[in-house]
Amino acid sequence: MKQKGLIIVLSGFSGAGKGTIMKHLLQSHPGEFNLSISATTRQKRQGEEDGRDYFFKTREEFDAMIENGELLEYATFNNNSYGTPKSYVEQLVNEGKDVLLEIEIQGALQVKKIFPEAVLLFVMPPSADALKERLLGRGTETEEVVAQRLAISTKESQYMSQYDYLVVNDELENAVENVYSIISSEHLRTARNVENINIIKEDLKKFERS
Repeated sequence: MKQKGLIIVLSGFSGAGKGTIMKHLLQSHPGEFNLSISATTRQKRQGEEDGRDYFFKTREEFDAMIENGELLEYATFNNNSYGTPKSYVEQLVNEGKDVLLEIEIQGALQVKKIFPEAVLLFVMPPSADALKERLLGRGTETEEVVAQRLAISTKESQYMSQYDYLVVNDELENAVENVYSIISSEHLRTARNVENINIIKEDLKKFERS
C-alpha cells in the first residue's frame, strides 16, 4: 500500500504544553515521525551541526530563500530569522514519512495555504485559569510577563477555529495519545488513499465475469 507522509503542525498558547506533547510523542513512538529542521540566520552554537539541528544560513541566503519561495513559513525573533524549508519537507513527505512542525499560528496558517492537506492541531489547556497557573508555575516569569502572555493568548484564540483539531492538554498521556490517534486516523482518510483505492479496484477486475 502506497501513501505519502503527512505534514502535522502543532500550535498552541504559551504554556499549553505543545512542546512537551511533541517530546513525549517522539519518545513513545520512536522512529515514526520526523521533526522538521528549520533554516536560521542565528549563529551556530557549540555542539550544533548544520543539517541536524538547523540549516544555518547567512542573512543574504535566508532572504534569497524568501524571495524564491523556498520557505513554507518564516518569522523573526530577537533579530534572528527562522523558517521551514519547503523542499526538505516535500522530500520527507514524498518518501512516505510524517513530518512534525511545532510553529506559531501565523506560520501554521502559511503552511496550510501552501499545503491544504496539512493537518493542523491546536493545543489548549482545560481552562483559562489552568493556563494562568501553568505560566505562573514555571517560576521564570514575572506576573507582568504572564499577563502579557495571557493577553496574547486571548488574541490567538480567535484563530482556533481555523485548525483541524483541538487537543486539550489536561492529562499529558491522554493528550499525547489523542495526537497519535488523530494522525493515525488521518492516514486512513479515503482522500489520502486514492492511489490505493484505484489499485484494488483495478485488481478486482480480474474477478469480473467475461
